[in-house]
Amino acid sequence: MRGAKGRSDRDLQWRFRLEGRCKTMGLFDDDFYSTRVSKRSKETGGSRFRSSGQGSTLRVALISSAASAVIVALLFTLMGGGGATGRSAKPALTGGQSLVETSERIISAAEKVRPAVVSVINMTNAALDLQDSDKELDGGEIPYASSMGSGVIFQKKGGKAYIITNAHVVQDAARVQAVLVSGKKKEAKIVGMDVVTDLAVLEVDDKDIEAVVELGDSEKIRDGEMVIAIGNPLGFGDSLTQGIVSNKKRIIPVSMNQDGNYDWEQEVIQIDAAINAGNSGGALVDLNGKLIGINSMKVADMGVEGIGFAIPIDNAMPILKELLAKGKISRAYMGIFTLDLQTYLEAQTDVSDDDAGSSEEDGKEPSADDGSAAAAEPVVPDGVYDGVIVLEAVGPAMDAGLVAGDIIVQLDDKPIDSTLALRKYLYNDKKIGESLKVTYYRKGDKATLNVKLQEKPQQSDDEETGAEGEK
Repeated sequence: MRGAKGRSDRDLQWRFRLEGRCKTMGLFDDDFYSTRVSKRSKETGGSRFRSSGQGSTLRVALISSAASAVIVALLFTLMGGGGATGRSAKPALTGGQSLVETSERIISAAEKVRPAVVSVINMTNAALDLQDSDKELDGGEIPYASSMGSGVIFQKKGGKAYIITNAHVVQDAARVQAVLVSGKKKEAKIVGMDVVTDLAVLEVDDKDIEAVVELGDSEKIRDGEMVIAIGNPLGFGDSLTQGIVSNKKRIIPVSMNQDGNYDWEQEVIQIDAAINAGNSGGALVDLNGKLIGINSMKVADMGVEGIGFAIPIDNAMPILKELLAKGKISRAYMGIFTLDLQTYLEAQTDVSDDDAGSSEEDGKEPSADDGSAAAAEPVVPDGVYDGVIVLEAVGPAMDAGLVAGDIIVQLDDKPIDSTLALRKYLYNDKKIGESLKVTYYRKGDKATLNVKLQEKPQQSDDEETGAEGEK
């Protein structure tokens, strides 16, 4: 008995030491993970422990595993994953698209589009004057006083390749070059440009050009869809940024001659992909590598990030086709310089003197010598607050009888409250050769007349930035 008791005491001490070690390690301290073994199990030997206790535990484990598998399968089926049998699990995005798949799609889209995106170098006359006579443009560095943007090759035909870019990228250019992704430079010709929509088409020879971008459908994109912007930001050619569509149809006001007065409203795709100087004219593509927009502008105010805009490709293509065919966009021309009536009234009450300037291209204030509003002060009837004041009438408007000081309030019985509204109605709703009914006030009396619209002459871009003119 002493020997048995001695062994029992030693077993008990050993057992306490083992339990103390497990608790000290701090891993588990419940019975399921304990190192304790029952006295009966020790006395009956290992064979009975394996055939009884372990067998029971194994059965419980198997039953639990089977039940868990059934529950998981049921949940997976209810969540719409039944069609993914045999596929490895991946972190999913909306629509069942995995993160790995999305990353691969971005890489594939970039590889597909990048060869079709070029850098555009705009050399102005000032830049050419500063250039050394023995220094060629293709000598490496971009000469002083030149500017850079981006473009997208969208067509090859008859030995020529055609490039989309923004009008402001090539405006006032004396010489233009396109730089391929390979680094090869090509002299580019401006086929046509339209400052209203901010689009232009360039032409280069198609030697060494293999890639042409595939056109997408900007109408089918969705808010939140992932997109890629490719271009030449800050001179870093062939740069890629990623973001989402913040708003597929954003309407923003545009000042075409950067004078602070809004001349047009542009429908654009708002994105949060990084857009910087030099990205203008570059490609906005979806994850299929299809062109859905032309990167055009960004909000650059202090503290503003992630607000960029692109011209939808569906809106751009009709303009590009007309530029290819005619080299210009033909629009109805009325022939007036204008000032918003609201701006005039604000100036009269000293609310905003700065907003009361002329809309003439050279920015000069009208005077009696130039036959503008100063020579014929408008008479504003009581209760009239919206309309446009005629500063000067030329061409069709002058022939129809409009004069300086007239206040236009309706076109074809449609209320007109601003120069922007007048221009949009002319460009969107009227055609060259049509008659336009004009309702106006002259010296307080209301009257109407008809103006026969003509095609806007090319030289008028320099002469007029009034109602329907553009700069």
